[in-house]
Amino acid sequence: MIEWLPELIVAILATVVAITLHEAAHGYAALALGDDTARMAGRLSLNPIRHVDRVGTIILPGILLITQLLTIGRVVAMFGWAKPVPVNPWRLRNPRYGMVLVAAAGPAMNFFLAWIAALLAHVVEGLAGSLPPEVVDLGIRFIALSIMANLLLGLFNLLPIPPLDGGRIAVGLLPRMLAAPLARAERFGLLLVMLMILLLPRLGPQYDVIGWISGIVTGPAFRLVLWLAGHSV
Repeated sequence: MIEWLPELIVAILATVVAITLHEAAHGYAALALGDDTARMAGRLSLNPIRHVDRVGTIILPGILLITQLLTIGRVVAMFGWAKPVPVNPWRLRNPRYGMVLVAAAGPAMNFFLAWIAALLAHVVEGLAGSLPPEVVDLGIRFIALSIMANLLLGLFNLLPIPPLDGGRIAVGLLPRMLAAPLARAERFGLLLVMLMILLLPRLGPQYDVIGWISGIVTGPAFRLVLWLAGHSV
């Protein structure tokens, strides 16, 4: 077996779960607030295939996986996104603040999943004596990658740039004078996000947003999640 194949499998699984449930959380939150657009479109689903985005779910995570495995032999950070779940703000009972809740549901789901993964570490530790060491190591790697993938996805999405969740939260909370131009910027938002991910890091480490989040913000968040799950840190 290829040495890094198990690492690749657990990294893909951790990332797919993080992305899929992030998008599903948006759809279920919208449904709870009165909008059944996602359900009518067949997108209110936990089936990862329904949420696949060619760039965000396949190409970018694939590049990150391959480059890390070929250079350092293991996966230390993952990032990606899924096809957005359709939401019609005007079908929400309170369109403006309803969208704030719908947008916040995605990152909230990721933070919840990170905590659940940290809790599962207790189970793996409890079974360590009755399982082969390589199985225990793989379980710990899956848990660590799940926590990291969910924290990175949740924190990145809170950046105040539409169409990221943080941008939509800001549009709903800011005064209308500031919210209107930010909302109009959504048509260029995906381009800005791609520039941040693919081009800015080439200008220097100080411009690497994902590197900054994973290296500076995610570390303390990782320790906080472990502490909240009852681990000593």
